[in-house]
Amino acid sequence: MKLFHLALLALIMTSAAALAQTQQQDWIPRGIESLGQNASSRTEFTLDHSMLVFASKLDQDDEDLRRVIAGVNGVSVHSYRFPKPGMYDSEALNSVRQQFHAAGWQHMVSTHDKNGGSGATDLWVHFENKTIRNVAVLLAGEKQLNLIAVSGSISPLDLFHLSGHFGIPKIEGGAVVPVPDSDR
Repeated sequence: MKLFHLALLALIMTSAAALAQTQQQDWIPRGIESLGQNASSRTEFTLDHSMLVFASKLDQDDEDLRRVIAGVNGVSVHSYRFPKPGMYDSEALNSVRQQFHAAGWQHMVSTHDKNGGSGATDLWVHFENKTIRNVAVLLAGEKQLNLIAVSGSISPLDLFHLSGHFGIPKIEGGAVVPVPDSDR
């Protein structure tokens, strides 16, 4: 009977460790959904590794995409479009940015509209030892807000190969290619 209890305890501890690891890998800041409260359009989804592998098979000619997917645990996309400029809560947006910092993410890139507009792009990475384990990109425009989070063993070059797939903006020549009829 004691052996059964020890086995059950080991199973519970292993499950809890796996759940904690999964939660760390798929970490999304609290309150991201509240940013889309006034959105006229919302797109939110998360794809786990098996879904990504399945989706990558649709593009049989892209070897780089399949290589990158092999190391990706999941992709989470939160995209909100607003009918008018400035309809998302800037304080909630700042809270999201602060949560990345508080959780130990490294803020790698920050760009802002040079004319004082609301356009901004932020890139965060989360390291495990000296390996990038998570990447998050926040694109805030006048009438659009996007958060894309990728978890797994990835490099900045891998992000380039993921661009244009799974809701991640297409990048050509080092610049994000705007979606037609979109105000970024």
